[in-house]
Amino acid sequence: MTNSPDIATTRLEAFSDGVFAIIITIMVLELKVPHHDTMEELLAQWPIFLSYALSYLMVAEYWMNHHLMFHMVKRVNNRILWSNLLLLFVLSLIPLFTAFMGENHFSAFSTAAYSGYMLVCALVFNAWFWALSHQLGADTHERQCLRRAGLIKSFVAIAVYALAIPMAFCSPLLSLAMNVCVATLYFLPNSWLEHKQKG
Repeated sequence: MTNSPDIATTRLEAFSDGVFAIIITIMVLELKVPHHDTMEELLAQWPIFLSYALSYLMVAEYWMNHHLMFHMVKRVNNRILWSNLLLLFVLSLIPLFTAFMGENHFSAFSTAAYSGYMLVCALVFNAWFWALSHQLGADTHERQCLRRAGLIKSFVAIAVYALAIPMAFCSPLLSLAMNVCVATLYFLPNSWLEHKQKG
């Protein structure tokens, strides 16, 4: 069905929401219950908890962007279906890199690997975003603003992730801070979209 007509988004959204929920569930299962009821044992879990919190924020922001975009796109085609499946695939591997970084206490290599994989996610998200932006209809001022916001977010995120990879071998904590900056950046298009939805 390579030339199938546009179809409704209902099943795509339901499937995507299920995958997002499973990703978060897998990540939270990596949080280990301390074997002894001491503060030291509890605090020893901080690398795993911190890596979980960062990845939870990123997955939540991907979901928010996904949710808001599908409030604007009412029909999907094969390009959107395949780009959405690819996006879900790369996001589904975030728990692996999250656990790898947390279990290794933010070592240089594990932090670099995490930043590298976040770069992959950002690149795939960019492709997904452009697939959906072409489905918004006429090239209106709203569509131009959406593209501009998405373009700024994507390229800045990609650049920061690319810099965070080598930075991890100099300072893993600084590399981690750069990942947090990207997570903060992802709020910007959401704010714009929410304003447009209310307008």
